[in-house]
Amino acid sequence: QVQLVESGGGLVQAGGSLRLSCAASGRTFSNYAMGWFRQAPGKEREFVAAISRSGSITYYSDSVKGRFTISRDNAKNTVYLQMNSLKPEDTAVYYCAGRTATRVTSLEANYDYWGQGTQVTVSS
Repeated sequence: QVQLVESGGGLVQAGGSLRLSCAASGRTFSNYAMGWFRQAPGKEREFVAAISRSGSITYYSDSVKGRFTISRDNAKNTVYLQMNSLKPEDTAVYYCAGRTATRVTSLEANYDYWGQGTQVTVSS
């Protein structure tokens, strides 16, 4: 199996930027399509972005499209989430997830591996 560790969360003012990283270990990283999800207090976890194994295909939720960018570096076994123009409603715990499949998906149940999450707080 693969182990996923997120980093890069923190406190930022509205309009600011953060870059999250998710480092993978244990198996061949390039075999996994990856995704980012988030969970705000009192809410269900929701899809944010996904990327194919090669990085050629990306997919975003409507709420972050145009502000967030998902990317990956298979040589470094890492997936990133660049978050710009942050809003208070982006405040959540952000999780990365991996799935042993080619296709990208927004469905949480289709992911096999999860990180422990990193807190992102956006102040107004």
